[in-house]
Amino acid sequence: MGERNLPPIAIAISFIDCINRGDVAGLGRLMTADHVLQVLDEAPIVGRHENVSAWTGYATSFPSYVIYPHRLAARGGRVAVLGHTTGSHLGLPHLEESTMTLIWIAEIESGLVRLWRLVEDTLKNRADLGLEQV
Repeated sequence: MGERNLPPIAIAISFIDCINRGDVAGLGRLMTADHVLQVLDEAPIVGRHENVSAWTGYATSFPSYVIYPHRLAARGGRVAVLGHTTGSHLGLPHLEESTMTLIWIAEIESGLVRLWRLVEDTLKNRADLGLEQV
């Protein structure tokens, strides 16, 4: 069961909070059984168990990984998050990594994250996802 009947944007923020705290168990509680992680053009990781395992490895290898949301846009059950990271697998100094923006897309079903997808930050993606500059 998902987080009460919270709106999709609150579920997405909770998911990011779990990532930022390295709370893999919390991530698992927010995933559907058929959860999909899609990072750019890499092969997707499908299934809650498989994703919890992948996040466990990532959180262990990169314990300082943090997502910094800049802007969010919600449309129905889809939430787009424009932001940057620090402490990732890129191994860059925080200042350099913080200049590289990305977009995460969360698809929420019944209070759980069914899809967590990372796409390039392009003007087209921003426009398509409702993340245009206001």
